[in-house]
Amino acid sequence: MQSLIFENARLLDGSVDEGEPDRFVRVAGNVIEEVSDRPIKDSNAYRIDLRGKTLMPGLIDCHVHINSGPGDPDQNMHLPSELVAYHAARILKGMLERGFTTVRDVGGATVGQVHAIEQGLIEGPRLVICGRSFVQTGGHTDYRSRYSMGDGSDQLTHLASVSRVVDGVDECRRAARDEIRKGAKFIKVMAGGGAASLHFPRPYLAYSMDELRAIQEEAMNAKTYVCVHTHSDEAVRRALDCGIRSIEHGTEITPETAAQASAQGAFVTPTIIAYEAQIKEAANLRLDPGYVERLKGVRELGVRSLETMRAAGVKLAYGSDVLGTMHPYQADEFMIRNEVLPNIDVIRMATLNAAQLIRMEGKVGTIAPGAFADLIVVDKDPLADISVLAGQGRHMSAIIKDGKFVKNNLDS
Repeated sequence: MQSLIFENARLLDGSVDEGEPDRFVRVAGNVIEEVSDRPIKDSNAYRIDLRGKTLMPGLIDCHVHINSGPGDPDQNMHLPSELVAYHAARILKGMLERGFTTVRDVGGATVGQVHAIEQGLIEGPRLVICGRSFVQTGGHTDYRSRYSMGDGSDQLTHLASVSRVVDGVDECRRAARDEIRKGAKFIKVMAGGGAASLHFPRPYLAYSMDELRAIQEEAMNAKTYVCVHTHSDEAVRRALDCGIRSIEHGTEITPETAAQASAQGAFVTPTIIAYEAQIKEAANLRLDPGYVERLKGVRELGVRSLETMRAAGVKLAYGSDVLGTMHPYQADEFMIRNEVLPNIDVIRMATLNAAQLIRMEGKVGTIAPGAFADLIVVDKDPLADISVLAGQGRHMSAIIKDGKFVKNNLDS
């Protein structure tokens, strides 16, 4: 098998602040076999000179919903699962073309979709799933209207459904075991209100402490972890008090709670572009003006929370949480975080930090021997201008997943 050698590359994965110039990387099959500061001898190698370009690991997005098609979640619930699956295939391909070679779906994706990617039936990033997230009766992502008399069980049969309705300690335990049985790599819980929702507002708390502890115990028994949707500081603190290590959003986190998160080694995955995208697309989405104003407030809180968590030393991971027609905004989160954080810190959130959160450190998010050959070649310097990681991948002359080119404009 012919190996591939990248020569004279500037490596940037976050392990060295300024990157490493003039490096040589050999790929064999789907893994990186050698990284050197000297030319690599291999008579059976195809060589590519990357002088003047930056070689990075494929990006990691820790908060996506691949089954969020063109409409809003309520509309998607009425679509046949076959149509949802076709939309998901398009969404996954778009993520890969933006340089995201690994994504963590935090509600809705199935093991069948994981296998479809692994078997080459569809193109997409590596997919880490939780199956259905857990929502208490009436909570955020319980899609039933005020007039519905149903028990919510239909959410288990719709591919577009993010969540399953789960109530009570015993049912929480059974549901956790069921999702793990079906291939979940972690458990997701809607532990608080929506960002700008009035149906289940942001300050609301979801699940009793006993329920949260039961879910956490089941995850620990399966040697995995729990990830929680939260916005209010109180919701974050309750989760931390139960030993939960993965916090989504966290927009209202206080310095005291951020210090607790840091001390416990918890990760927080902000998703500020989710609010920004809706604000920008408000007219197309026909959003109520009051809803948009609430989103603007959450966006402001989200940026402020980045500064709070950085000061406390909290580990941050990259997440987007864009839905429906807003998936093209996925990489714009880089620029939002760069409003208050250094470029290299933001890059780490989509590489080394993200890999650690999803328990794939050493395999993704890094350029090192033994890692998967998931790589992007960036034409310019992301440390000078982080926007080159956005733009629908147009600043990436090559995208490689599993040692195979998804995109290759290096000779053009």
